[in-house]
Amino acid sequence: MSRHSHPRVRAVGRFTRLRAILAGALVLGVGASVTLASWNDSETAAATFTAGRFDVVGSIDGGAFGQHPSSSGAALNFAVPVTGLGPGMTSYALFSVKTANPSMAGTVTLAAAATNNTSGTGLGEYLTYGVKSIANGAAGGCTAAAFAAGATVVAPGSALTTGQAVGSSFLVTPNGANQVNYCFAVTMPATVDNAAQGKTSAPIWTFTAVSG
Repeated sequence: MSRHSHPRVRAVGRFTRLRAILAGALVLGVGASVTLASWNDSETAAATFTAGRFDVVGSIDGGAFGQHPSSSGAALNFAVPVTGLGPGMTSYALFSVKTANPSMAGTVTLAAAATNNTSGTGLGEYLTYGVKSIANGAAGGCTAAAFAAGATVVAPGSALTTGQAVGSSFLVTPNGANQVNYCFAVTMPATVDNAAQGKTSAPIWTFTAVSG
């Protein structure tokens, strides 16, 4: 036999080695894909929520504001006491409302108690009243002239049980930035007879405030 390999044998040998090399490359490729790691990252969002406050305060002189949650301790400072009225007389009183600080904005509506005509010993049924909003919220600002020039909240001559019209309200801005000044005018009509003498009245009005 010749010392030289047959060409076919050499070709088969080269193919075998090539196939082995390719197989090794495939195995190496699979191994590399397994060992690769994925990097990752994340972001986090968080927040803190705190409920706001809504609070209104009132004043009878436009200066010293405080809480009046009930009729106890609440009073309108009428220039002429309601119990001192005579036929044809009108007495005026100021009441101002604003938000506290801090407080969100809201609306205020005036309501009258259903018992105002009969409260006390019955003078309420003889009286009428009206309410205007006025610009001057200082002490003494609610006068006959200021009332005449004001914007009507409750029409003059109304029964003491009449409140502000449904759907009508005043805006009070946040943190006490503005105040609404109500000028009350309570009248004993000139036509009232002797039956009213000696009677008293203790009417109650409520300023209902709603946030928003």
